[in-house]
Amino acid sequence: MAFNKSYYITILLLIFFSSCKEEPKTTPKSEQPVSEVKDSVLINEKTEIEEQEEEPFKLTEENAIDFFYNYNKTLKDDKVKITTSLGSFTVQLYDNVPYHKANFIYLTKKGYFNNTQFHRVVKNFIIQGGNSDDKATADKRGAIGRYLLPPDAKKGYKHHRGTISMPSSEVDNPHMLASPYEFFIVVTKPGSYHLDGEYTPFGKVIEGMDVVDKINVQRVGKGDWPFQNIYITKAEVVK
Repeated sequence: MAFNKSYYITILLLIFFSSCKEEPKTTPKSEQPVSEVKDSVLINEKTEIEEQEEEPFKLTEENAIDFFYNYNKTLKDDKVKITTSLGSFTVQLYDNVPYHKANFIYLTKKGYFNNTQFHRVVKNFIIQGGNSDDKATADKRGAIGRYLLPPDAKKGYKHHRGTISMPSSEVDNPHMLASPYEFFIVVTKPGSYHLDGEYTPFGKVIEGMDVVDKINVQRVGKGDWPFQNIYITKAEVVK
């Protein structure tokens, strides 16, 4: 048989290409590119973190009463020392005026009253505190919440001299709901009893009434706002 060189080379080439041929590979459905896996993990982690981060708690008209009802159950404190730029005095809060007591303690512990002012001083009548024209005060109110408290004026307490009471809100308020961020203290001797039944007495000054009197004699201008700012530098719960 004669040697056919061309035929032999053809056979070798067919064998070579046949051995090198591979089936096309496909990515299994269960596999993903590494970059896609990392992106998926990051998205899941971000979602979990967002779910864990809750909105900061704020008091509202809807939740304030329930909140203070439960908050009062845990309270053993009933005294607050108020330090001002003219001295300090201490008030004792009444146990059976629960919402107003709890509110005052709560705001004290939140540091709300710090750096507010006695913004209204009416000679031989009252001093009123808990507000200021500083933006920081408005910011603190915004962070704590917007709410009012119902009057609680039927517990037998009268507006004797030294009584701490809560003014009604300045908004349209036919039911005399109380403005929770402010308070006033009666200076009148022996008292201002025309306020009884209209406002809620929730405590009394037990120490430092001379400081209250000192605040009451400060010079005031329009709107009974003192010419010289009278700051509450610190309010703190004491034993």
